Amino acid sequence: MTATTSGRARQTAWVTLLVVLVLVTAVLPLLLTGGQSGGRTLDPADTSLNGSGALARLLEAHGVEVVRVETPGAAVAAAGPQTLLLVTEASFLNRDAARRIAEAPGDRLVAGSVPHLDVLASGVRRQGPVRARSRAPECALREAARAGDAFTGGMSFAGPPGATGCYPAGDGHALVRYTADGHTVTVLGDASFMTNLRLAEDGNAALALNLAGAQPKLVWLAEPDDPGEAGDPGAGAEGQARSLGDLMPGGVRWAVLQLAVAVALAALWRGRRLGPVVVERLPVVVRAAETVEGRGRLYRSRRARDRAALALRAAAADRLAPRLGLPRTATAEEVAVAAAARAGLDPEPVLALLCGPPPGDDTALVALAAHLDTLERQVRDS
Repeated sequence: MTATTSGRARQTAWVTLLVVLVLVTAVLPLLLTGGQSGGRTLDPADTSLNGSGALARLLEAHGVEVVRVETPGAAVAAAGPQTLLLVTEASFLNRDAARRIAEAPGDRLVAGSVPHLDVLASGVRRQGPVRARSRAPECALREAARAGDAFTGGMSFAGPPGATGCYPAGDGHALVRYTADGHTVTVLGDASFMTNLRLAEDGNAALALNLAGAQPKLVWLAEPDDPGEAGDPGAGAEGQARSLGDLMPGGVRWAVLQLAVAVALAALWRGRRLGPVVVERLPVVVRAAETVEGRGRLYRSRRARDRAALALRAAAADRLAPRLGLPRTATAEEVAVAAAARAGLDPEPVLALLCGPPPGDDTALVALAAHLDTLERQVRDS
């Protein structure tokens, strides 16, 4: 009887501990983010690391009126001849909404991976993704020259005839400015230099102030509470009935996810194997280097240079793919083309290196390994 009572008490204690952990896990994130405004990316009202509250306060301190809007209609209504309309990657737009913004009066600043660039900045062409890092302006544009080095990149662009390009990146520039129909349009490949996290680095604050504060009034299109209001293609047609998930606040969804994880952990805990874990000592510990050497000797004894070359090329492609921003499923040809573009090499030799025929002798196999190592070093240093 005593043993049964003790077992029930122990089980009750574990259940109580589990409930306490679930409650702490659900409530603690809300307490930690209670002073923030929702953690929205590039939002002028957000004080988190991903927000842009610091930039908005700096602009207001310099006499710029910052108007935060959430819909294209409100942005067009607030725009005027002496205004600058800021569209960032946090703005969800469909093509019709982008066309309305492009027809609005005033200047336009497009920063980040904004969709429908051909509408918002007609004539600007994407040249390809580039790594975001500190770059020198290398141009005569006053706003960029005064700011100096800044954290730019993300995407490189080629502007229309007469456009000014700054911060060279890849085959184009990370910043392009041109004038069309009396409107000054500025396009940036990355908007993270405007966030609270990076604003104090290099000349990021100066560049953000110079670009966003070019007019007395800044209309900032931010992420809306309802993506459908901004013309999000995935939000459905106007007036369409919304699901229960659409009506559920983001905090509730986060709490439900945490509860699901807690339940899964509890199920794994209760479904554990009874009894202690049996630890078995290995009779011999084989070093990883010995395994590699043994495999190499086996290839050599069988003259399997084709298999050895295939293993070397596959391993090099697997290591290069993440550095080039490619998925693990990328083919060797895709990795070779991207590596040649990153390192500034002729694609043909790189394709032959990663996808060519097997070497004819051991000397060629050793040379192949050396060339693959050199290619990885060139990509890493580029």
